[in-house]
Amino acid sequence: MRPELGRLGVWTWAFDQQPWTKAAEAVAEMEELGYGTVWFGEGAGRDATTQAALLLSATKRIVVAPGIANIYRHYPETLAQAERALAEAFPGRFVLGLGVGGRRITEAHGRHWGPPLSTMRDYLDAMDAARLTAPGPAEPSPRVLAALGPKMLRLAAERTWGAHPFLLPAEHTAYAREIAGPGAVLAVHQAVAVHPDPVRAKEIARAGVSGWIAQAEVVPSRWNLVKELTGFDESDLDGGGSDRLVDAMVAAGDVAAVAERIRRQFDAGADHVCIGVMTGAPEAELALDELRQLAEALR
Repeated sequence: MRPELGRLGVWTWAFDQQPWTKAAEAVAEMEELGYGTVWFGEGAGRDATTQAALLLSATKRIVVAPGIANIYRHYPETLAQAERALAEAFPGRFVLGLGVGGRRITEAHGRHWGPPLSTMRDYLDAMDAARLTAPGPAEPSPRVLAALGPKMLRLAAERTWGAHPFLLPAEHTAYAREIAGPGAVLAVHQAVAVHPDPVRAKEIARAGVSGWIAQAEVVPSRWNLVKELTGFDESDLDGGGSDRLVDAMVAAGDVAAVAERIRRQFDAGADHVCIGVMTGAPEAELALDELRQLAEALR
């Protein structure tokens, strides 16, 4: 039984900021609102497979996907065991997102950084070769890769269900579709800032983008691709991001304007769009008010 991602999903860091009872209530509401999949990041909070198991146990239908599990944090054999267990216990509801993360973060944890493409290929080989004795699912759960550039996008299409590009404009979605081909699943992240006042919406969007720009060296390929695909240059990264860069990276405005920008991702070739709500708060928030409004507008 293959997961049905649905057209719309939620992408959030906020579960790690909440006690589990509140996180469980939030994901249950996301399910009730009709979102097909919930994606979450992995940082210094709950690890990816524990978080996934908790979210799955708190819901009945919604698909759960780490976006992503950092391969430098997990041994391939033990991650394959967890993947198998979740797929068997929750048929058709788990997708494993995998990514290499950033070099600086990896080395800060005392791990050796390797070439991203060959490291990911070797990791997939090791997961596939893992000895697994627990009961298996009727059908294995699919994997997706955090793929931005052409080589990783091709690997995603060849070895997994597809790609999960994060914080990139619709121009990248069209580019990814061309490279990955028609058969690969493209589950793309779209950052949004929802506010009836367009000036405040732009302020929220700039605050959200500036944090990523300040850490541009963590995933430099993101900004290199943005420049290549949109015609921006280095000056657009100054001052927390130029207006045109902020506008390209974040769907900002009232609910109708944001909904239209999300539709552009589908027009560019996305199969599924997971909405990451920026609120301007220093810590990630569940943003349920914004998700309620968007669920209604995008029905």
